[in-house]
Amino acid sequence: MTPGTSAYRLGVLVTLGTAALLVLGSGAVGIIGAGGSADLMYATVLVVLVVGAFLARFRARGMSRTLAAAALTTVAVTAVALVAVVPGREGVSVVDLLGLTAMFSALFALAAWLFSRAAARPALAQRAG
Repeated sequence: MTPGTSAYRLGVLVTLGTAALLVLGSGAVGIIGAGGSADLMYATVLVVLVVGAFLARFRARGMSRTLAAAALTTVAVTAVALVAVVPGREGVSVVDLLGLTAMFSALFALAAWLFSRAAARPALAQRAG
């Protein structure tokens, strides 16, 4: 675990910020249109984050994998929504849904990359020494 590195700290910041945006977006505004319980599917992403973080014991390498899984889960939830929810619902913008999915998955992927940089940091320090 390398929580002292800047990459690790920034990864935590991006993760928490993205999770907060996801909660606000799905709870208050509605990612899959206004009103309705379809946005609860995005809670799956939060479950992946929490369970993955504890299984990884907050170590950088495991957190990198967890954030990659969160990015993929975000895409999977949206795919399910596009097939099962959107066709029967009026007022849902597919373009907005895809744009938000791209944003959330890119931010989770950025956090995954930051954690992978933090995991690689000790190896780089050993080679230099």
